[in-house]
Amino acid sequence: MNCFSKQRPSIFLRIVHFSLLILSISCVLGGCTTPSSPSDEKNSKSNTSQDLGHLTLPKNDGWAAAMGGTTGGASAASKDIYTVTNRKELVQALGGNKAPKIIIIKGNINGNEDDAGKQLTCDDYATDGYTLAAYLKAYAPEVWGRTKIPTGAIEAARVASHRKQTARVTISIPSNTTIVGAETGAHVIGANFMLKGVHNVIIRNIQFENASDCFPQWNPTDGSTGNWNAAYDNISIVGSQHVWIDHNSFTDANHLDAQGPKYFGQVNEQHDGQLDITQGADLVTVSWNHFSDHDKTMLIGGKDTSPVDVGKLRVTVHHNYFENTDQRLPRVRFGQVHLYNNYYNEETNSTFLYALGVGVSSQIFAQNNVYLLPKTVIPANVISSYKGTAIHCEGDLVNGNSVDLLTAYNATNTSHLSNTVDWTPQFSLPVDSFSRVAGLVSDNAGTGRSIAVLQDDK
Repeated sequence: MNCFSKQRPSIFLRIVHFSLLILSISCVLGGCTTPSSPSDEKNSKSNTSQDLGHLTLPKNDGWAAAMGGTTGGASAASKDIYTVTNRKELVQALGGNKAPKIIIIKGNINGNEDDAGKQLTCDDYATDGYTLAAYLKAYAPEVWGRTKIPTGAIEAARVASHRKQTARVTISIPSNTTIVGAETGAHVIGANFMLKGVHNVIIRNIQFENASDCFPQWNPTDGSTGNWNAAYDNISIVGSQHVWIDHNSFTDANHLDAQGPKYFGQVNEQHDGQLDITQGADLVTVSWNHFSDHDKTMLIGGKDTSPVDVGKLRVTVHHNYFENTDQRLPRVRFGQVHLYNNYYNEETNSTFLYALGVGVSSQIFAQNNVYLLPKTVIPANVISSYKGTAIHCEGDLVNGNSVDLLTAYNATNTSHLSNTVDWTPQFSLPVDSFSRVAGLVSDNAGTGRSIAVLQDDK
């Protein structure tokens, strides 16, 4: 393959996949409830009035299109289509029978809210005598040391408080479900969407904000100086299959960890991932999302030793916009992960660490991604190795220049990575040339966007 040749995108798939995001959403608001059959190219083209909730993953659109594809709740009966406006309504709609569901989120869903609509604070979850002041006093390095993880009554109180918050902010998503945001806007704030052991789920057109952990744990053995570790992701895909995450936005909003306090010399980190895919999850497509203002953004594979991950974690990540994100874009263990046409805008991000984390047995196949880096960051730092051995990169553009990222990495590191990952993507839409990626992705990734039909120059 010529890495720098221009490849013509499928105009038809662009129309089907993205333009309907805006054109058909009014049908959702108007209460369209007639189920449709799983879409194919011909079906979608001739039925442009379908509402967003009934749209399914197009053919060949990444790993989630393999082995039967991903349809979510497209076959939902009219009685199983819901519009929800608060946490209580959302939880009720997700529960009940196991039939396919379409859920339309309108307005704000607050994870930290009781069933009466009262906003909850960290103090509402604190129990068994837990206070931050007591925790800091008990586990200060000069008191507790740096060789063991906290134990004892105050740590037990932190765990109990954390469990109270977890029970409130974790929202379990069942199989055969589509969740979409309404045209008027949809925000999920302070909640962790949990897809655990389920299959066939679609989540689109939602802004996820500030999944914040009130009770992060101090671990003095994490790294050379210790670290605070939080628990909640915006979306957690755990042991689940056939999942499509598309046209969403993820941000810490005005609650950036870096702007918060430091304890024991480390940032009191209250956020975990924005989208993490772990514990044998498989056949996932992540497309046209906007990830911004976050540290540990996307983890694929949670442990170095995990037999359940072998042969799984097959994920496609394409046309996503990463902006002011520090690391894990993504970090990968085990999986065959196809990364193409993503735009990394880190030009003003002074805390950027790396983009592509090459972990144990990972097999990343990266094509035509575009990186805008701070002037102090060299191209070699796009890649970081975490016991991995190989990554395939082609068609990379860094600060406007064509760069062989693997060669750059190997030139500055004594432990080299191979470019052979022993697989090639079989499920992929046409790959756009790198010259189009920055504008195409920044203009069209995230919530409330439709995509223009653009062509390469002839």
